[in-house]
Amino acid sequence: MKLKILLVDDEPDALEVLGFKLRQAGYNALLAKDGARAIALARDERPALIVLDLMLPEVDGLEVCKILRRDPNTAAIPIIMLTARAAEMDRVLGLELGADDYVTKPFSPRELLLRIKKLLVRSQSSEDTSAELRMGELTLDVGRHEVTVAGAPLVLTATEFKLLEILIRRRGRVQTRDRLLQDVWGYDNPIDSRTVDTHMRRLREKLGDNARYLETVRGVGYRCLAEE
Repeated sequence: MKLKILLVDDEPDALEVLGFKLRQAGYNALLAKDGARAIALARDERPALIVLDLMLPEVDGLEVCKILRRDPNTAAIPIIMLTARAAEMDRVLGLELGADDYVTKPFSPRELLLRIKKLLVRSQSSEDTSAELRMGELTLDVGRHEVTVAGAPLVLTATEFKLLEILIRRRGRVQTRDRLLQDVWGYDNPIDSRTVDTHMRRLREKLGDNARYLETVRGVGYRCLAEE
């Protein structure tokens, strides 16, 4: 069965071209030209991934991202933002609201397809799918891609899950921002360490008291501490 990719953009030409490229690459392309339609399709179709332009009429991309992340049924769907090259603040806000990755305009369809492929692999694979990892009251069931805290389910995005999994697996060892960008995001030439910091901030907020096990090593990166 073909994976569904939801493409959201208010430019008809962009939708047509990118939709064609997605279908050519073997995906089932779902198209939406506004935020309201994007939210409806995400809830009804549960796509494997969403490509979301931030500049949308009425309900903009940032609001769409916020709404989808608040809904347990769509909270874990990977999201790639499309942003203008100069709109750095929008990129930061998008990551803060839960986007997994971003591509700046103008971009090549080949670059976007590569990002899609990497993000899908990240959300569906792991080093050891039979593993069950623990950190304080938190348990990661890698095979099921589920997280619980004291038995209660916790919804993480694909990127947050992978980031936490890597830190727990490498417990006690400092992971530099560049190393995390390579191992979590698949960036061959890491350049934007703020992406890591933004995701760590969101992850810590979700973990609550268990965030105490994630240590910031100033000027270097992050480390998962041994349990108390």
